[in-house]
Amino acid sequence: MGIVTSAFEPAAHPAPYEKTFADPAPRLIATDLDGTLLRDDKTVSARTVAALEAAEAAGIEVFFVTGRPARWMGVVAPHLAGHGIAILANGAAVYDLRADRLIEAFPLPEEEALAVAYALREAVPGTTFAVERTGGIHREPAYPLIEPDRPGSTTPVEILPLEALLAVDPAQPLLKLLAKHPRMDPDDFLATALSVAGRHGEITRSSESALLEISGAGVSKATTLAKCCAERGVTAAEVVAFGDMPNDLAMLGWAGTSYAVANAHPQVLAATTRHAAANEDDGVARVIERIIAARR
Repeated sequence: MGIVTSAFEPAAHPAPYEKTFADPAPRLIATDLDGTLLRDDKTVSARTVAALEAAEAAGIEVFFVTGRPARWMGVVAPHLAGHGIAILANGAAVYDLRADRLIEAFPLPEEEALAVAYALREAVPGTTFAVERTGGIHREPAYPLIEPDRPGSTTPVEILPLEALLAVDPAQPLLKLLAKHPRMDPDDFLATALSVAGRHGEITRSSESALLEISGAGVSKATTLAKCCAERGVTAAEVVAFGDMPNDLAMLGWAGTSYAVANAHPQVLAATTRHAAANEDDGVARVIERIIAARR
C-alpha cells in the first residue's frame, strides 16, 4: 500500500517509479486534478497531454478523480481516455463526460447535511454554506461567490438560507455540502468539523482556504475508485494514484502505488512512500513516462 505511518523525512529528489519482480504491471492510473495534474494556472501542459496519450496507447486506463463538479471539467475533457469516465465531487458522482451523463451518484442525505451545518454553526460561528447538486451549486447570502450563479435561474439562489437551499432541485442528487469560514486556519477548521460532525458524513478539504467539503458517510475518492476498478477487474495492486491534499488520502491509501506531488499538503507528503515532482514541473507526467518505459 502507498500509506505508511512512520515518520517522514523529505527526499532530496522525487522517488523514481520502481517495479519489483512481484509487482503487477499497472493497469490504471488515478490522478487528482487541481494541484496535482494541472498547473497552477489550471491548464494541462503539453508534456502531460503527451503522457496521458501514451498511457492510453500502452493500454493503461487513466481516471481523473477529483473534487470538481462536472461543469468544471472542460479543462481536461479533451484529454479523457477512451472510456470518457471521471470520478467527481470526491467520489460522490461518476460521470460519462463525453455523453454528459451521470452514471451513478452517492448522495449526502439532506438530514445529515443539516446536522453537519447545525453542529458547525454552533462550534464555529461565521461559517457559511453552499449545496452542490448534480445540477449546480446553491449558496447562502454570505457564502463567497466563486462562480456565476446559474444562468436563467428564476430564483436568486444567493438569498436563500441553508434550509431553503436543500429544498431547491430536490430531484437532483446532493453531492456535497460546502462549508466556508473567512478567517479560520484550514486545518483547524477541518479538525473541528471532524470532532463535532464527523459521524454525519465524510468531511475533508482540498482548498488552501478554510473550505470544507462534506459527502455522504463512507463516500470518498477511494470507495468510488475501488468500485469502478472492481467493475473492470482491476485490483488495487494494479493502480497507481497521485494526489496533493487531504481529500486524496483515502485514495492514496487504497492504491497499490501512491505518489504525492512535491507541492502536496504536509500530511499527504508524510503519508506517502513515493513522491513526484511538483505539479508545475509535470510530476504526474514524469512518473507516467517512467511507467511506460518500464513496460518495454
